[in-house]
Amino acid sequence: MSQSATPPASRTDLGQARRWLIESGEVPQGLVDEALSRSWERSRHAGLSPVDAMLALPQCAEGELRQALSAEHDFLAQARPVMDFVFGQMLDSGSLVALSDARGLLLHSLGDADFLSRADRVSLRPGALWHEVDRGTNAIGTALAERRPVVIHGAEHYLERHSFLTCAAAPVFGPAGQLRGVLDISGDHRSRHPHTFALVRSAARMIEDRLFHARHTHERIVRLHTLLEGLGGVGEGLLALSEDGWVVGANTLAQQWLLLEPTRIGACTLEQLTGAGLGLWPPGKVMRLARGERPALYARLDAPRTTAVSGIAPASQSTSAATSTATSTATSAPTAAAGNAATSAPGHPAQAPVAEPPSDAALDPRVRDAQQRARRVQAQGIAVLIQGESGSGKEVLARHLHDEGSRAHKPFVAVNCAALPEGLIEAELFGYVGGAFTGARREGSPGRIRDADGGTLFLDEIGDMPLGLQARLLRVLQERVVVPVGGSKPVPVDFQLVSATHRQLKDAIAAGQFREDLYWRLNGLTVTLPPLRERQDFHTVVDLMLRSIAGDMGLPRPPEVLPGLRQALAAHRWPGNLRQLHGVLRTACALLEADAHSLDWRHLPEDMAEALHEPNAAATQAQAPAAGDTTPPRIPEANLRRLSSQAIRQVVADTGGNMSEAARRLGISRNTLYRRLKDLGSGADR
Repeated sequence: MSQSATPPASRTDLGQARRWLIESGEVPQGLVDEALSRSWERSRHAGLSPVDAMLALPQCAEGELRQALSAEHDFLAQARPVMDFVFGQMLDSGSLVALSDARGLLLHSLGDADFLSRADRVSLRPGALWHEVDRGTNAIGTALAERRPVVIHGAEHYLERHSFLTCAAAPVFGPAGQLRGVLDISGDHRSRHPHTFALVRSAARMIEDRLFHARHTHERIVRLHTLLEGLGGVGEGLLALSEDGWVVGANTLAQQWLLLEPTRIGACTLEQLTGAGLGLWPPGKVMRLARGERPALYARLDAPRTTAVSGIAPASQSTSAATSTATSTATSAPTAAAGNAATSAPGHPAQAPVAEPPSDAALDPRVRDAQQRARRVQAQGIAVLIQGESGSGKEVLARHLHDEGSRAHKPFVAVNCAALPEGLIEAELFGYVGGAFTGARREGSPGRIRDADGGTLFLDEIGDMPLGLQARLLRVLQERVVVPVGGSKPVPVDFQLVSATHRQLKDAIAAGQFREDLYWRLNGLTVTLPPLRERQDFHTVVDLMLRSIAGDMGLPRPPEVLPGLRQALAAHRWPGNLRQLHGVLRTACALLEADAHSLDWRHLPEDMAEALHEPNAAATQAQAPAAGDTTPPRIPEANLRRLSSQAIRQVVADTGGNMSEAARRLGISRNTLYRRLKDLGSGADR
């Protein structure tokens, strides 16, 4: 097993080691490197046989995959663009790029057609489990176990059926030091290339930096590099600071250069870490950090430039102080201008020009109040219950509470109680021992509650939990222990609880559908998020979402929404709330022409354009369009399905028969306009 670009063990030594492993059942010493020996030993202790046919390949249920994809939405959003880039560099090389979560569950993959069929034989696809306990020594599982990049080549794989693979993988860490997952590049062992290892490590760091910038858009950023010219470019260290100078985030390079242990993130200040306090370090100024015998680091402090998305703006994280010894000293850089001269690499997330963000005060006061109240009680370990319509941002708020709290470096585990089949929810939540039921994995499963140990457990749609399981959950909350299905030994757990529901739980209690004693355990504090149609910050929400979407799509800047369309969007009732609005805006941005910078009616999905023409929309009010705006004419009762022949013909006449322009003004596609005109010609509306 390689942890560098050096060749693996010699074929002779590896062959002897495998024969010894198969014949004696024990891992030989001295024939393979220590890391591979450790991995083989772990695989043996997991009860795996090197020659096991493994007819039933470890695969999660479809519902579990959907849940994992939902829980890892932010991870996937930052990883996919990097995976697309990597796959583009390796196109037609007979390779596959895969991403797993921290459990070894494959979430996403891209591969050449000529290799996919071979990869499918060993279930190298989304939904498959590749932890060492499931698959033995393999790049994904071993990178998780070792928490560092690895190459597993050919017969180094513990299971013989995987020996046709050569795989390079690197773990991906979040800005709080938590393990988020693994990026892997796999191919045929005969086409092994040493550069693959460097590529996967670089790509993993790119994902880490995207996660960092997505998480810390509202905080001060310290950029670090061993070269002055490296500030603002690729391969830099990154620190995120709260308003009072606490280090609340760091990428892998910053941790390495500053000898910063992940456990100290959130528990030390910038001054304790570097010797330089915020009071002596204005934004834009470059500092030189001496590190004894090691090369000095150049550092630049950048002020916050953007804010959060999805309509909830986070406040700076509050952390408790912990004593720490500063390991670096700071001196002034030769000139402040040197820092201003630093350039950024094309497409670097933090350097893209953006408009000045709206302040937190612009947010809806009910949302801001809910956020502040929940944050205060959660800091004391009190359970929070979030109420609101579907899509109103309940999980977004729960994630912010986790990310801004003292458990941010621990797992955030989301469980949608309404999405799990009743027959599986018990095992999913509480876990099970091996052989507890037909189809159970032989090593068992810890369950989602134990997955959240040390972090936050988010129970979405708690009102839909089956009544029989509510008693078991109540016992967990009372005693802080979990007994897995089929087991008898209680397992201690420690987690912060956040629940959410769109139902009125008091009504469910009155109807005998929800336990009152459980309700009082969940309801340390109830906060209610208003539906989007009632919020006072609709335009701020739109702007925040467009910034996020533009970043995800690689747009040079967030597009603007032309006034007439913006007015119609603001007047819509949005039954799907924030989730629906985000979907509409994302589709509109995808339809934006390469040289366009404004969203217009032609960029909307057709059904959305129809809905915005409903009589209760502001777009139906008589108002002249603004200059440059292709807002549909203000036709009373302008429901698309009931547009009068006179109205349609009037628009066509006003545009001189230009069907494209007429369709834009009507807010429909040209095909729909032609169809409506055909209907009019046949007398359908007469």
